[in-house]
Amino acid sequence: MAVVAEGKHTISPFTATCIVVANMVGTGIFTSLGFQVAGLPTGFAILALWIAGGICALCGALSYAEIGAALPRSGGEYHFLGVIYHPALGFLAGWISATVGFAAPVAIAAIAFGTYFADVVPGLNPIILSIAVVTICTVVLLRDLQLGSAFQNGSTILKIALIVIIIAAGCWVKSSQPISFLPARNDGALILSAPFAVSLYWVMYAYSGWNASTYIVGELRNPARTIPLSVGLGTILVMALYLAMNAVFLRTTPVAEMAGKQQVAIIAGAHIFGTAGAKIMGLFICLGLVSTVSGMMWIGPRITAAMGEDLRPLNWLARRNPHGVPTSAILTQFAIVMVLLLTATFETAVNYVQFSLTLCSTLTVLGVFVLRWRRPDLLRPYRTWGYPVTPLIFLGISIWMLEHLLADSSTRAPSLWGLATMALGLIVYFLSPKTRVARPS
Repeated sequence: MAVVAEGKHTISPFTATCIVVANMVGTGIFTSLGFQVAGLPTGFAILALWIAGGICALCGALSYAEIGAALPRSGGEYHFLGVIYHPALGFLAGWISATVGFAAPVAIAAIAFGTYFADVVPGLNPIILSIAVVTICTVVLLRDLQLGSAFQNGSTILKIALIVIIIAAGCWVKSSQPISFLPARNDGALILSAPFAVSLYWVMYAYSGWNASTYIVGELRNPARTIPLSVGLGTILVMALYLAMNAVFLRTTPVAEMAGKQQVAIIAGAHIFGTAGAKIMGLFICLGLVSTVSGMMWIGPRITAAMGEDLRPLNWLARRNPHGVPTSAILTQFAIVMVLLLTATFETAVNYVQFSLTLCSTLTVLGVFVLRWRRPDLLRPYRTWGYPVTPLIFLGISIWMLEHLLADSSTRAPSLWGLATMALGLIVYFLSPKTRVARPS
């Protein structure tokens, strides 16, 4: 059986980095601070929280880079886990990504876009706006890789520019809050406290997407160089933006106004830009979320296309147009996103997928150790910097998160539903005809 060709190797390191940044910078940075300041009232503790999350994400990115360079094929965890452990485990990772792993974050970002845009232009229907932004991004990505690359680069550059404007304006405004970012006497206890641990879970959600370029390895120019460059630079850039953004929010906006609030960016915008600040900030967020929707709409279908290349019952998902774009997979994800937009909420979507996605990334980083032990002679164009410390840092934090998700009453039920979805995928795998296409590992 002939191997189905992957997309053309046309994605540059710059575009790959833009995809990583676009997937990381989404709703998390604009919504999570309000749930952190109540238990962590000092500036140093907040910045330490975001630094810890950034270090964890960077350790995971460096680990993924080694596996992605050694196993250069699109599909992310679907391909990695299938080669390292067993095809069934890879199928489970692909099943989660294909069903809700990317569709849910796309829906979340689209819902936020619709909500904020309706605030800027009153009278518009938020759901219609959400559907419109997903449809436009899908049409653009269906055309060809060059147009998709230009759209992704432009929207990501715009997103970064808007965040930089917010940061610059916040630094220019005279500080109105008595807050210090230097360590104080009780900060050590705060960093070791339960509120810090709970807040880290939401910070890691804000950093999710650091592994984005490993899902499109088959379309990257020189993957051995592009993967570590894109995930490393992308994660460091986002960590710097997150630290600066939170510092600006804290120095300009009273903590009491933000505590427990989801719309912290709107609240801070009024203090940074004046009476029109809320609308300006809402417009900034809308424009930035277009890049988030586009980035995740680009990545997700590459996983389902890879599954279609491997399993004949799903080979219709592998269909590509003459430009190498996986059209069937993109349209399938578009349909799932439409269903979620009409049925799901922000909280249920996040809690539903978080446990499964964290479990898959944990197994992948563990695979760095497994692959070095099982296949020591495998060509590794890139080796994880700081090995074995860097992957161990990621594994330690991720295992703690998994334990917390099952132990916490508010996240236990959605996490178990996520496990049930994985179990359904396992049933589908073993009941499907064993007609796999032979592919090189």
